[in-house]
Amino acid sequence: MGAYLNKICQTPNLDELARRSVQFDQAFTSVSSCSPSRAALLTGSPAHATGMYGLHHSVHHFNAFDATDSLPARLKRLGIFTGIIGKKHVGPRAAFQFDFEQTEENNHINQVGRNITHMKLLARQFLRQANTLDKPFFLYIAFHDPHRCRNEPQFGSFCERFGTGEPGTGRIPDWVPWYYRPEEIELPYNIQDTEAARRDVAAQYTTISRLDQGVGLMLRELEAAGHANDTLILYTSDNGIPFLAGRTNLYEPGIRIPLLMYQPGVRPGISRAMTSLLDIAPTVLHWFHGTNPSLPLQPDIETNEIEPLPYSKSLLHVEHKESAPSEDEAIFASHTHHEVTMYYPMRAIRTRRYKLIHNINFGAPFPIDQDLYASPTFQDILNRTKEGRPLYWYKTLRQYYYRPQWELYDLHSDPLEMHNLHGSPKLQTIETELRERLWRWQRDTRDPWLCAPAGVVVDGHGHCGALDNDLQLD
Repeated sequence: MGAYLNKICQTPNLDELARRSVQFDQAFTSVSSCSPSRAALLTGSPAHATGMYGLHHSVHHFNAFDATDSLPARLKRLGIFTGIIGKKHVGPRAAFQFDFEQTEENNHINQVGRNITHMKLLARQFLRQANTLDKPFFLYIAFHDPHRCRNEPQFGSFCERFGTGEPGTGRIPDWVPWYYRPEEIELPYNIQDTEAARRDVAAQYTTISRLDQGVGLMLRELEAAGHANDTLILYTSDNGIPFLAGRTNLYEPGIRIPLLMYQPGVRPGISRAMTSLLDIAPTVLHWFHGTNPSLPLQPDIETNEIEPLPYSKSLLHVEHKESAPSEDEAIFASHTHHEVTMYYPMRAIRTRRYKLIHNINFGAPFPIDQDLYASPTFQDILNRTKEGRPLYWYKTLRQYYYRPQWELYDLHSDPLEMHNLHGSPKLQTIETELRERLWRWQRDTRDPWLCAPAGVVVDGHGHCGALDNDLQLD
């Protein structure tokens, strides 16, 4: 979007929201996969702690633990009217139930995720109900744009033709499509500079502009309902872009996300605070409680006792007084599956300067999801590789597929994450500290993969039984 210095993609509504908000320039997802990320956002716990290890829908069939105490559940107990419009993609239903639900579970996803006119009318219906009930409300609007739409090729790779009024596409009355010339696109470094990739990104930009116009419609509905000046507004994304090195990766294009937070009466500006989607639930609860931001959300699976959430925080404080950035500040990431066949568990710690990634299943090639595989961008890379033609890309497919167990990057000198510094004598102390912090985070969040791949968890206190597979010291 323009607020994050994209000069081509037209996002006037998001840019205006950003001008009125605290804009975080160091925001990250905690897992780069749709359902696990949404579960993390709605609980404040990492994916390995919720049990939402991969995608919820179809044959993948991942669900969070039955005992998961989610944000909508907690808010309902506080007497708050809860609603969701758009992509839900989490389960089980009992753990993530809203009072008002218009999702892919009872609609076609395009109607509640891309048809911004229909979504606007659903938001109007929800806000009228909230006003009639005279209750505070929480409305979670989950656009499906700019997700790919592999199963509906007649609408284009990103459903950019859905609702344009072309024959067979339908018409979205409130949408004025923006079209982009492939040659004018400013490509990020992780996308190859070819005609196929440029056309793919141009199609995505059209759907980002549709999302942007949808955001404008929602904000106008909020104002018409009389709540423009008493509502906390958060805008973010579940994961990185659906391109190579993006979604399903813990590299920067996979975990960097936008985050805007508008709070009435609070001065806008740019925040350098490091934050992740794990901070959303505590922030919302802090807004409604107005008291302790460190609220328990997740019952312990074994004892069924409520425990505080480690490593998540309310963001409301940054709007009042933000402390000086600390080089020790860090966010953590946890990825296990995307599709059920894509078993590639990774854990990571990212400070302001360094990132350490642990590829637990490093012996296998990195998996490619079905949406990406069918995309023009990946097929272009694949065909060029097979035919021995130039890729115009920053890696080779072999480099992308085969990764070492540990990856350490100095993001100040190597923002493209090209030079793995694992084992560097000059960084031995830093790497040791990062590995210890990452292990403590896994222990404190009860990660089932705590001891993998060199050992097996033998008790609930973080003790590991060695497998003697020669991986411990690698």
